[in-house]
Amino acid sequence: QRARSQFAQAVADLAARPQSIDTLRSAGVVCLLRPLLLDVVPSVRQTTALALGRLADYDVELAETIVKAGILPQLICSLPEENRYYKKTAAFVLRAIAKHSPQLAQAIVQCGGLEMLVICLEDFDPGVKEGASWAMGYIARHSPELSQAVVDAGAVPLLVLCIQEPEIAVKRIAASTLSDISKHSPELAQTVVDAGAIAYLAQMIPNPDAKVKRQVLSALSQIAKHSVDLAELVVEAEIFPVVLTCLKDSDEYVKKNGATLIREIAKHTPELSQLVVNSGGVAAVVDCIGSCRGTVRLPGIMTLGYVAAHSEDLSMAVIVSKGIPPLCACLIEEHEDHIKAAAAWALGQIGRHTAEHARHVAVANVLPTLLDIFVDTQSSEDLKTKATLKNILQKCTYLPALEPLLHEAPPSIMKHIIGQFSKVLPHDSKARRLFVTTGGLKKVQEIQAEPGSLLQEYINTINNCYPEEIVR
Repeated sequence: QRARSQFAQAVADLAARPQSIDTLRSAGVVCLLRPLLLDVVPSVRQTTALALGRLADYDVELAETIVKAGILPQLICSLPEENRYYKKTAAFVLRAIAKHSPQLAQAIVQCGGLEMLVICLEDFDPGVKEGASWAMGYIARHSPELSQAVVDAGAVPLLVLCIQEPEIAVKRIAASTLSDISKHSPELAQTVVDAGAIAYLAQMIPNPDAKVKRQVLSALSQIAKHSVDLAELVVEAEIFPVVLTCLKDSDEYVKKNGATLIREIAKHTPELSQLVVNSGGVAAVVDCIGSCRGTVRLPGIMTLGYVAAHSEDLSMAVIVSKGIPPLCACLIEEHEDHIKAAAAWALGQIGRHTAEHARHVAVANVLPTLLDIFVDTQSSEDLKTKATLKNILQKCTYLPALEPLLHEAPPSIMKHIIGQFSKVLPHDSKARRLFVTTGGLKKVQEIQAEPGSLLQEYINTINNCYPEEIVR
């Protein structure tokens, strides 16, 4: 007995060190451990399970070896009769195997692992509940089918009970698992809603523990993202204004997940966006974007774009909340193309409604920056698409902001700029005078336009505003 116990313990200790794994693998350690899972001594069984869990956690090959060796049925069959230490360790093994791939997670489902994990969710010991919930999350996250298997096993009502437990770790992991279940489809999210999860999750937003807040906000986001109805149910749980405090949190992930939740609500309808505006959500998001850097900014940037896209009034609400300067700052400060692309897209959504909206964007001196991004050979295609300026230029009649672009814009953008001048100059004598003195008219004469093209029409309209000798 001592020899068996020492052997299992030695392998468990070695498996915790990455440098020992290859030696253990080449010694065929999985096959040596297998009979010890059926040992008569509980402590040997438990230590063996711990060793297997650590091996499976290390890499996908070892996890596959454990599955192929037929160890899962052995691990699971005696679970209901085992003590809480073994149950915790067994849940760890299942989690370590499930995390690697949908195929390995499916192997756990096929050998009855979910039914055993559900039994563990009902255990009196919080550590067992936490372990079971964690393993289920790793299974559910892979695909809608696996997530549905977790639902069919009856896990959701028990997970909703777990988020009401006093232990912080149990709350956190259960919320995370509900998030993993909800993310795949409206139907799966509805299952979580039907179990009464939203009310309990919403109550946990002010929880002082940052990790709990992260998971709670994530779960609510995954529910709200699917449809207007689900987003409205989340809003009805009175998450505003309390969710706005998360945007000032010291934890970056709490900020990001809070902004993501607001984004998933605002994107659906003008009414939901208006609700975000009325609760002070836009101003809070603007502050959040200004106070952080990197990917934490992304959901906030997208929120402003979605709100502004819905209507002229909502776009003006973003402008009044001083949303344009931080978006401009993102274009200059950020190095990642996808963040710049989101900022360029959001500015386009703000500026595309009317000449007044476009003027607010143009006055912020953002057009030259967008142009630089557009002509930069290093910019990704997605970024160039988002930074085309077209949305703003089609409405922008604020000529002082457009004039600098005349001297560097490529032909694809030049057409839109000249088009705006041709709209404004015939009706504005002061603008006509300025256009000559700043060299704009001279630049127009240098543009090579195809005869009969739209660009040529615009140029003719501008030239017709002046006496012939000035044009010459």
